[in-house]
Amino acid sequence: MNHSNNEKQYGTLLAAIDIGSNAIRLLLSRVFEDKNLLLFHKEELIRMSIRLGEDVFLQGKISDEKIQRLIHAMKAYHHIMNVYQVKAYKAVATSAMRDAQNGKEVIQLLEKETGIKIEILDGKTEASLIFENHIEEILDPDKAYMYIDVGGGSTEITIYNKHKAIASKSFNIGTLRLLYNKVEENTWDEMKQWIKKQTQGIYPIYAIGSGGNINKLYKMSGKKENKSLGYNKLKGLYEMLQSYTYEERMKLLGLKPDRADVIVPAAKIYLTAMKTADIEKIYVPQIGLSDGVIHKLYEELKSKDLV
Repeated sequence: MNHSNNEKQYGTLLAAIDIGSNAIRLLLSRVFEDKNLLLFHKEELIRMSIRLGEDVFLQGKISDEKIQRLIHAMKAYHHIMNVYQVKAYKAVATSAMRDAQNGKEVIQLLEKETGIKIEILDGKTEASLIFENHIEEILDPDKAYMYIDVGGGSTEITIYNKHKAIASKSFNIGTLRLLYNKVEENTWDEMKQWIKKQTQGIYPIYAIGSGGNINKLYKMSGKKENKSLGYNKLKGLYEMLQSYTYEERMKLLGLKPDRADVIVPAAKIYLTAMKTADIEKIYVPQIGLSDGVIHKLYEELKSKDLV
């Protein structure tokens, strides 16, 4: 293999761009290969709230103003990747871009203006990519888990039992959709029925949560790393947040403007999924789609002998 000594010494720096319905993220991650062990270290995470979902879930397409903001953001990400000298990147877009009438044109325009190629993920691919972050390596093989990833436009759920992913599905229930009253009752029913069917006869089962909102809720709970968050504790946080106004959540709780509104519907989604499966504890390993994209990218480079 033709690897530079620098790469062995400093690892391989990779980038993932995740264009979500609420925020867009650039994750820079350094990968070290030590004998048969792979180590992933987050170097930088840059997050910008553009709220594509606001346009898409209300008007069906992305507005010119948001397209311009996206172009600026992608140019900025391009410059940052150049400064850091990343080895390779992978860019993906999720629910809002999937549903936007002009999603494909926007992707083409972004590539033309910034040189960044972006793949629009379908729900199934998104669910499997979230799972690419090798969460199974930190799980107890004797336990069953329900992995819940809540985004602005959709929720991806994967059931994990006996060291295998046994079922996975994406639902159009997201924080922004809920905020704009764009989730039908039958979509909630579909999710609940699916969870009940897939978890039937599996007990006990534990939840794993990913997404910016559950990370924030976990921090607010004051829990130390690697501890679980109880259903009742999460419900208490949800009720406390509901009792504050949007302004109070920003001023008194220090939440960012684009977190202060969506954190409430996010908590509702996690609580609903947990209650449906009779789950008492949720683990929050602080990983998500961007981490999965990095893992996938590394595997692709490895298969081509490029790392």
